Amino acid sequence: MSLENGLLSIKVVENPIINTVNFDGEKANKYKEKISELLTLREKTSYLENFLEADINVVKAFYRSLGFYFVKIDANLEKLSNNRVNLTYVINKGEKAKISKIYFLGDKKFRDRTLRDVVTSEESRFWKFISKNVYLNEQRIDLDLRLLENFYKNRGYYEVDITSSNVEYSEGNGFVLTYSINSGKRYSFQKISAKVSEALDKSAFAPLEENFNEIIGQNYSRAKLTELLEAIDELTEQRELQFVNHSVTETLSGNGVEVVINIFEGKKFIIERVNIAGNNVTNDSVIRSELLVDEGDPYSLLLVNKSINRLKARNIFASVTEKISEGTSPDLKVLDITVEEKATGEIAAGAGIGTDGTSFMFSVKENNWLGRGMKLDSTLNMSTESVSGSISVNNPNYNFSGNAVYGSLDISASDKTESSGFKSDKTGFSLGTQFEQYKDIYLSPSILASYETIEVESSASSAIKKMDGNYTNLDFMYGVTLDTRNQVFKPSEGYIAKFTQVLPLVMDSSYILNGLDVKRYNSFSDDVIGSLKVYARSIHGVDDDVKLTSRLFIPGRKLRGFKAGRMGPKDGTDWVGGNYATAIGFEAQLPNLLPEATKTDIGLFIDTANLWGVDYASGIDDSSTLRSSVGISANVYTTVGPLNFTLAQAISKQSTDETEFFNFRLGTSF
Repeated sequence: MSLENGLLSIKVVENPIINTVNFDGEKANKYKEKISELLTLREKTSYLENFLEADINVVKAFYRSLGFYFVKIDANLEKLSNNRVNLTYVINKGEKAKISKIYFLGDKKFRDRTLRDVVTSEESRFWKFISKNVYLNEQRIDLDLRLLENFYKNRGYYEVDITSSNVEYSEGNGFVLTYSINSGKRYSFQKISAKVSEALDKSAFAPLEENFNEIIGQNYSRAKLTELLEAIDELTEQRELQFVNHSVTETLSGNGVEVVINIFEGKKFIIERVNIAGNNVTNDSVIRSELLVDEGDPYSLLLVNKSINRLKARNIFASVTEKISEGTSPDLKVLDITVEEKATGEIAAGAGIGTDGTSFMFSVKENNWLGRGMKLDSTLNMSTESVSGSISVNNPNYNFSGNAVYGSLDISASDKTESSGFKSDKTGFSLGTQFEQYKDIYLSPSILASYETIEVESSASSAIKKMDGNYTNLDFMYGVTLDTRNQVFKPSEGYIAKFTQVLPLVMDSSYILNGLDVKRYNSFSDDVIGSLKVYARSIHGVDDDVKLTSRLFIPGRKLRGFKAGRMGPKDGTDWVGGNYATAIGFEAQLPNLLPEATKTDIGLFIDTANLWGVDYASGIDDSSTLRSSVGISANVYTTVGPLNFTLAQAISKQSTDETEFFNFRLGTSF
């Protein structure tokens, strides 16, 4: 800029244009593409030196998120003609920063092993070679701090203070993570009340008093408080109340927390439009059928959240996100739902080896067949005594009714000449549906059809020989299921109960089958998780004896210490099964008994079972006699799959029963 003869001259130098952006030191295209999306300085944009340092820091942060804590980034600028430049980032990733040890210091109240299960960061061990969590990640550490805080506050430590997460590097040994924890006092729910605004009907919320009373006196828990708020949302939905909001006020009083839940009428909004994006394969109608809100409906955050959870539960999307924006007027809202589809095909194979024989499994699955959200599953199973295959189709939301419809074709062949004196071939077909009758209670009626051939050995007993022949069956089956477990894999609280019944329609061998399965889980402490499992079956012939392949046996895992299919009523040398089967098992899992490095869970168990009853008149002893066993089990989680070992001692048995002191199984999926 200059001033000459009264004229102000301003000289402008145009910023160069970036011709190309290159990455020297990175070969993976997926990382190059990700980095390019994060940069401000891109191809065909102006080069601004002030932005360069910020972009370098962005690239560093990206590599640190991958565990390359020592990454170094330099930038080279190559000047070209026509005021253009090539920008090259020189990347030296260095070695990945591994976490060698995680410590928890202070008034922590819980064992280190328990707390290590809470955080996502993991100590580096040779069997964790595929885990990304063993590498230092600052974002993951921040997440760990929040997880630890939630863990303590869900156990009554309302004032917990996690003062720091110190990171130290030791040459050759990796990083050491240290979390400093001050648990503070343990608080309980002292008083819980609801404050309902005058604009709402207070009587509609009277049932909440029962929910409040259930947890008063229990340790304070964020999770229990969330359950109360969900109960309010459920109540507002059941009463068809609209535009109801709530807030929470907490006050410390001595060793307790007083909670006031404020329930009030919120601002009224209507959903003007629902937009869906990201579904390149999945039909638009599949997504809309899972939504509990539609255009023209009152806006409800509860129903929106439920809709998102329903979409996630379909297991055909990598992510589901929602955005609420303003409509064409102040009282209107627009709901935008964006999905990211994922690969929905699965191929799995597995093998099992045990002292009772070997088995092999192969399956092919597709969870979004034809883009309609349908599930296609084909499986082949082989063991020393049988071969079976099945193919099934399941539409979880048939005709957008909210009900599931499924069908399957099953083919099996078994050779039990050694244990029971017969062979069988069977082809079966089933068609059924499942729907929610009440909250968390599902009904599942179905039709079963089968054709079976039974070939009896000449050396078999006379009672078994009379079962020789062909059988055509048409059955009706229904089931009722209630599931309150806190998680499907390794649950620690709650129960699952299922009752099933099979009724004959057209059968060459008519029978009625009843079944009950109950599994109850309870955490007695951080070191002991108990489970009680009940198994019960009964089968009754209508016009004739129950055929051999339909008779009951105790599954091997229900009565450890006994060989599967080698106990109960026996005709000569052949086990013939029974009309009644019951099993009760109690197991105490001891997750902290062995060091974490062993990756081994130990359990102590007591199994009790009974199998009795024979249709036909004979000299067979079918009396009711309890069998029982005690033992120890170990689950070892290896890189190739889980190993299960069982040591069991039969303490009550019949002279004809065959026992098994040791059993092991190895299996994996890939």
